Amino acid sequence: MALFRGRWQRADALHGSPLQRRLRRLSALERREEARAFLNAFHDATGAGKAARQARWSAVRRELARTGHYEHTPDELAYGARLAWRNNGRCIGRLLWESLDVVDCRHLTDPAQIAQRVFAHLDEAHGDGRIRSIISVFAPVRGTDLPAWIESPQAIQYAAHVQADGRVTGDRQNQEMTRIAMSLGWRPPLVPGAFDPLPLMIRDRDDRRHIVDLPPSCIREVPITHPGFPAVAELGLRWYSVPLVTGHIMTIGGIDYPCAPFNGFYMGTEIASRDFADRKRYDVLGDLAQAVGIVPDHRADPLWKDRALTELNAAVLHSYRQAGVTMLDHHSASDQFMTFHRREQAAGRCVAADWRWIVPPQATAACDVFHLKMRNFHPVPNFYRDRGDEGLRMMPWYGDRHRRRSLVWLDRFHRRWKIWKRMAG
Repeated sequence: MALFRGRWQRADALHGSPLQRRLRRLSALERREEARAFLNAFHDATGAGKAARQARWSAVRRELARTGHYEHTPDELAYGARLAWRNNGRCIGRLLWESLDVVDCRHLTDPAQIAQRVFAHLDEAHGDGRIRSIISVFAPVRGTDLPAWIESPQAIQYAAHVQADGRVTGDRQNQEMTRIAMSLGWRPPLVPGAFDPLPLMIRDRDDRRHIVDLPPSCIREVPITHPGFPAVAELGLRWYSVPLVTGHIMTIGGIDYPCAPFNGFYMGTEIASRDFADRKRYDVLGDLAQAVGIVPDHRADPLWKDRALTELNAAVLHSYRQAGVTMLDHHSASDQFMTFHRREQAAGRCVAADWRWIVPPQATAACDVFHLKMRNFHPVPNFYRDRGDEGLRMMPWYGDRHRRRSLVWLDRFHRRWKIWKRMAG
């Protein structure tokens, strides 16, 4: 079983809470506008009558005026979480947004309880290998009262061990997380490896850090092999099956949920073309090339990286298929996004999308999404990492409605004015 270490470290009060610095700063009018827009969308989707709409809005308006906060009902929370997924412009896999399983965990506030729910989430999401998309939603921000939240960007991450000669074994992007974990009492194996899972890092309501070791049973890993090149297996590559993202803040109707772990399932290029191939990650492309008989020499073969990337993607897809774990290739993911795009247009909705994130890093021009005109207008509900990036531009989107030209111009002015005001603040 995992060991809840109880080691903690208080943040420097002079610099404030890291979570507080990430949260969007909304005025009372902006929070009220987002609440009204969300409740209208929720009631439209559920077919609520006029009396029910007016009663709910009156209750929410009173709570916002009195405390600056209101509580979502379980149905509102479930719909808002699915809507946040549908609106996120950086996700290519939104075709299945309506099937998202939403687990209401707002009553779990202790770091130990949060950790146990994360372990259960990983088990439920994996199941028999057919990955289920699940989100576990914990307590929201209530005014200046900050809840416990998960500092680790993902539930499962691999450590980065810096050797005496400066070389790094493991995932290079996690050097700082590894250093912090060790300062809190985590100890790597006696013989550090390239795939040593880091503990889960949680901050409590007092902003103290806690680290929790993940139970081995929660970390389902897939060894990477190639059907045509046995030497690929000798590289010792492996990856986990459930990408449980824990570092995003979910915002619904003006209310922020900083602890809302969410998982989908992997697209092959995420692991092969990025996690394994990026120089700031595992950088195994040269070793993989030699394992499949490709000479990693740009002068002899200027396309050797392209060939090696194709074989690496083939190995990852083959391995997950052999293990019975859900994974999508980038061409199928592109086709699914195009289907999602057509459905949204048929429903009269614009699709928020960031071209840099939607287009796969492999065979880009051969995917239909490469040729699709995209615009990310950051509608809410949505997910964001901090207010200085995505959070700065998030606000209600009225472009799906038939509005007079004067109102369209007014919407554009309001959006630009809000962004300017947030930047100035």
